[in-house]
Amino acid sequence: MKEYLIIDGYNIINNWEDLKREMSNSLDVARQKLLETMSDYQGFTGIKVIVVFDAHYVKNSMEKHEKYNGVEVVFTKEFESADGYIERFTALIAKDNVVKVATSDYLEQMLALGLGATRVSARELKMDIESMKKRMNSGFIEQTKAKNNSLEHLLDEKTRAILEKWRKEGL
Repeated sequence: MKEYLIIDGYNIINNWEDLKREMSNSLDVARQKLLETMSDYQGFTGIKVIVVFDAHYVKNSMEKHEKYNGVEVVFTKEFESADGYIERFTALIAKDNVVKVATSDYLEQMLALGLGATRVSARELKMDIESMKKRMNSGFIEQTKAKNNSLEHLLDEKTRAILEKWRKEGL
């Protein structure tokens, strides 16, 4: 049983202030920042992340799947919204997997629940990511402290060389 997090990309971008501001300058940069964040999230949690972007207004667009640092990125086909893709995909996998759908669209949340998935609002996802970043940083700080508190760290180069020589000689 796998765990999936399916994200309505533009819904999240429009609900996170930092990405919303970025979108006013460049939609591509806002998408990339979301994907970078979700790549970190996937790497830290082990949850398979799929980010879905609407392309239903793009004339003659075909459904397109890409990878961004391990995150699956889906651009829907012409006349298919991200919601439609998310519903279809959730219906396929929710029976045998743990599925969370990240969107602040109330109707989409209710449909996801009806299909057996768990809903996650944009705000809840943001809080979860901020918590993950704190855990990552605290783990890094603890590793650094442990490394810097070793006896070896406190010895000067000459003393370390003498001890290493003794170790090799078996003294």
